[in-house]
Amino acid sequence: MTLWRLAWRNVWRHRRRTVLLILVVAYAAFATILYWGINDGYAASVLNAQARFVGAPVLIMTPDYRDDPDPEHALPDLALTAALREVPRVRGIAPRLEFPALIRSAYTAESAVARGIEPQREREVSAVPAHIVAGRMLQRPGELVLGRALAERLDVRLGERAVVDTAGPAGPRAAGLVLVGLVETGVSQVDERLVLVDLADARRLTGVDTATALALDVPRGEEEAAAAELRRFLPPVVAAYGPAEMLGAIRQDLESNRVAAIPIAFLFALVAAAAVTSTTTVSVIERTREFGMIAAVGLAPVRLARVVVLESVITTVLGWIVGLAAGYGAVGLLARINLLGAAFGGFVGAWSSVPLTREIYTAVRPAYALYASMTVFVGAVLAALIPARRVRRLRPAQAMRIE
Repeated sequence: MTLWRLAWRNVWRHRRRTVLLILVVAYAAFATILYWGINDGYAASVLNAQARFVGAPVLIMTPDYRDDPDPEHALPDLALTAALREVPRVRGIAPRLEFPALIRSAYTAESAVARGIEPQREREVSAVPAHIVAGRMLQRPGELVLGRALAERLDVRLGERAVVDTAGPAGPRAAGLVLVGLVETGVSQVDERLVLVDLADARRLTGVDTATALALDVPRGEEEAAAAELRRFLPPVVAAYGPAEMLGAIRQDLESNRVAAIPIAFLFALVAAAAVTSTTTVSVIERTREFGMIAAVGLAPVRLARVVVLESVITTVLGWIVGLAAGYGAVGLLARINLLGAAFGGFVGAWSSVPLTREIYTAVRPAYALYASMTVFVGAVLAALIPARRVRRLRPAQAMRIE
């Protein structure tokens, strides 16, 4: 207890050095939390943005349709819709009927997957309607919206007709639809393949009276939790899927990127630990004369070394607490406010395969405290052992002559 009291007094007797060491440790913890918060948040932002452009935050469909996306595996009915509207997380619901089709213009033809939608409800669950760059969104049956790159390949213009051919459960059917809008999102899968038709046209072409999926909008960051919650009360013939299950290939790429970030994080941790060690070592060197005087009045070098270790432990713990508070405060703020997207969204949007637009939020996970602890722990051990070894070898008479 005596050594603890002595260490505690020494810590606050040298306030400037103590504050400096606390700031160094706090910075190491803060930077570690921020690094992983941005890294994981970026991956989640990409996955969720992809879902809002290519699919939806949550999709309800039959397992058979997920394995074999054929309209004959459509939902048996849409009676679920009323019950889903009572789920607190569900903010919007839109039925969709997707089917393979051949889109023909007067000059050429392209294969695609057409999506039948209810235009007003689709705005609640998808980011696509907000990216009409020419013309307008669907308003009634008999109309067609295409991705801009697809329309250019077909050489079809606004106001012209394109023919949608399909062979669904009702047999081969075709319809001539008027092109009323072009979509451009920067996402190749949308711009080059998107075909939107009215749900009534899709039902007439396929002979399916229901839909192949119900698209749901839920709060950002709660997609997987909402899908898991819905699975508990859905009948066994249907299931709810979040972005991680719908976009498995993209999720694997993002997880690979996270693994690649580990060596960088490890290198960063070593640099942070070295900063903590060097700061403590310099502090001990500056106090050599002081330690010599303490040893001269009777405190054994071994016990003096323990005091140095305890001082390092106290300042490191205080710095770690300050770093945790600052780190979680920062990632918590960036998880709610799109500051990163405003700053870097344009740069990231230059990658056509990344549908991130201007929304980048950080992630907030308890594990970051452990990551920060490991960095600080390594620094604290080095900071305690190296200076303590120097103090243990101290010769009082020689140390007191040092200015």
